Amino acid sequence: MQIPSVPLILIHALADAAADAKLALVGGAVRDLLLHRVHNDPWRGLPDLDLVYEGPANELIKRLQHSLPDGSQCTWREHGRFGTVEAEIVLSGSETWLLDVASARSEVYPVPAENPCVSFGRLEDDLRRRDFTVNAMALLLSRDADDAQLLDPHHGRDDLSSRCLRLLHATSLIDDPTRLVRAARYSARLGFDLAESSRQQSHEVMARWPWAWRLGDPPQDAPPALSTRLRMELELLFAREPWPQALRQLQSWGGLVLLDEGVQQTRAWIWALPRAMRMGLPLFPVLLACGRDPVAVAARLQLPHQQQRRLQNLVRFRDDLSALDTRLLRSWTAADWTDWLEQYPEPAQLIPMALACGDQPRRPLLRWWLRWRHVKPEVTARDLLNAGLAPGPQIGVRLRELRAQRLLELEANR
Repeated sequence: MQIPSVPLILIHALADAAADAKLALVGGAVRDLLLHRVHNDPWRGLPDLDLVYEGPANELIKRLQHSLPDGSQCTWREHGRFGTVEAEIVLSGSETWLLDVASARSEVYPVPAENPCVSFGRLEDDLRRRDFTVNAMALLLSRDADDAQLLDPHHGRDDLSSRCLRLLHATSLIDDPTRLVRAARYSARLGFDLAESSRQQSHEVMARWPWAWRLGDPPQDAPPALSTRLRMELELLFAREPWPQALRQLQSWGGLVLLDEGVQQTRAWIWALPRAMRMGLPLFPVLLACGRDPVAVAARLQLPHQQQRRLQNLVRFRDDLSALDTRLLRSWTAADWTDWLEQYPEPAQLIPMALACGDQPRRPLLRWWLRWRHVKPEVTARDLLNAGLAPGPQIGVRLRELRAQRLLELEANR
């Protein structure tokens, strides 16, 4: 099977550098190539080549530098304990290729949802540690033939033919629940369905919650697959995928409970997130704001401090608002609402988030956002100083009084 657009001189150089050890193209490129051939899906191209090598990746790259044609350049960086290498290859001074080369490895999860224990292994071990059968295929590179040999030990090609996502193991989600978020991403992007056995695994695992850390426990104690890795997968979902479809799939599989039971049970996000987009708000914190305890979830996922602070302000705002007498609220003027809303930090971020989530009372919040916050007094601080008012706090007090009067006049003239 040929790899489109990859020049044979690069394939031959890689095969020469690999010598007698196995070297294979892996990951989404193999899946997408087969999708193109089987279903005539659009070929997405190869922005880089993900390769797995049965040996030290840095040794492969060192030999590759001597296998490339004259005039080629190779620069590379090594990362991590297992020597993953990022290389940039410039062929004969023109065409550039990016290579991500990893040493073949195996992994085990001694503690579910924690980071796995990883050791060097064979190519078959590396494919066995992947998430879905359609991602557990490889094209074995060889110099002796222009066509690469397909390795498919887990029958991923059959699932790809039926556009099916099948988890690789019976404990896949116990080991790493973020795989379910990845399934939602692929489902939305590629139009795949989750296999019935994998769907059943999802519902059973989410209901059983087999991890030592549980919702409500201290956020800082959560394992990586329920904290930082989960955040990273959801960030990719929002950044790269048709997120409405992906979130609907994730909810249908019971997967939003990984965030919060309230987020799993509500449909509010279906309307809240499009509103947030129109208001220019980041989507992730708005999704959390639809749940029961957004502050705790944001802390567990280690969202940026600014987003955590805004969720804290939103929770405080909601609590304060619910404590107010509704009869008092009905009597408030535009000036009263403006004075009360602007006591909170960053009201220009807080109020649209509340509006996106459908918080009530909607009308005064919307009026503040669209009109009242833009109203200014007709005089400035310098005007008051020129009129003889002494410098000091009274300047601000007088400006607020004049702004309140202006708001009352505008409302009276509506």
